[in-house]
Amino acid sequence: MNRCFMVGWLMLSAVGATAGPVDAAELIRGKIVAPEAQLETVYDQGVWLEGPVQGPDGRIYLSDVTISFYSGGQFGEILVLDPKSGTVETFRGPSGMTNGLAFAPDGALIAAAGADFGCRCILRTDPGSGKTTILAGTYDGRPFNSPNDLVVTSDGTVYFTDPRYFGHEPLTQPVFGVYRIGTDGAVDLVIKDAARPNGLALSPDQHTLFVAENDIGTSDIRISPPYRQGGMDILAYLLKSDGIPGDRRVFVAMEGARGADGLETDAEGNLYATIQQPDNQGIQVFSPEGKLLALIPTPTMPTNTALAEVDGRTFLYVTGGKFLYRIKVVTHRK
Repeated sequence: MNRCFMVGWLMLSAVGATAGPVDAAELIRGKIVAPEAQLETVYDQGVWLEGPVQGPDGRIYLSDVTISFYSGGQFGEILVLDPKSGTVETFRGPSGMTNGLAFAPDGALIAAAGADFGCRCILRTDPGSGKTTILAGTYDGRPFNSPNDLVVTSDGTVYFTDPRYFGHEPLTQPVFGVYRIGTDGAVDLVIKDAARPNGLALSPDQHTLFVAENDIGTSDIRISPPYRQGGMDILAYLLKSDGIPGDRRVFVAMEGARGADGLETDAEGNLYATIQQPDNQGIQVFSPEGKLLALIPTPTMPTNTALAEVDGRTFLYVTGGKFLYRIKVVTHRK
């Protein structure tokens, strides 16, 4: 199906590295979003969609995080969309409660599998055999809390976040951290100073790792609703020559009750952040310097986003609740 939403208030602001309500806005069609572009609904049968990414085959892979108290005890699926025909199929189910997805240089699908009866691990699916193996299942002999999002570098290094937002399992790691899986398979905790890190993205030159803090104040929304706002900023870490994050800076200081979830970067180094503020939800686009360029509003609270090339055109795909949206943009996938 293809239901279309006209984007009637795509916004531009001259604000610096602070993201709050967008004031003094003007239309900027043709600069980020293609002229006459519409936000389309391309799928609406999910439970809680997450982690879109374009595969080497051109299709769009995404996770359906079938949260047990929403879905009656399902254990997650990985779906795959043919962007030309619009058909959606199950790639793998159960998925181990995967969330973030990425592809390695060799074409392997790398998935962050979370809690709530999930694997709580990082999985690798071989592109040839289809066999799935565990890349990282424990740290210091204990399971992870709930791997959420990940990125893979050009040499195959994996970075992933490990927060927790729901699930019956105990918290087994004392830090909500960012981990690194080296090309030798070694797993290291490399970021400890981000407040409940969630979304990740790499700059086009792979010298900077962006981390979205999303600390809603609870590790299980089933039994303890958010009671305070913790860190909600988007952070930037300079990656040293050995791949270990070094200098840390606040890339975007978020204002309001909620921050960003998933992140994406384009070939020009612009950062696309799924902002979950109730009065300002949508995709906020930031320049490489952290200046707010645009807001692409979404009908539902966005969870993650990805750029994809389809027949020579670039689309921004966005997950939000049970929906998958897309909109044509003038930038390019990195």
